[in-house]
Amino acid sequence: EDGLRFAVREGGRTVGAGVVSKILE
Repeated sequence: EDGLRFAVREGGRTVGAGVVSKILE
């Protein structure tokens, strides 16, 4: 969940990266 939080802060492009981080973790 932490990844998604920081992703939303970036704006919306990082949102995708946050989701990928969750799968990698």
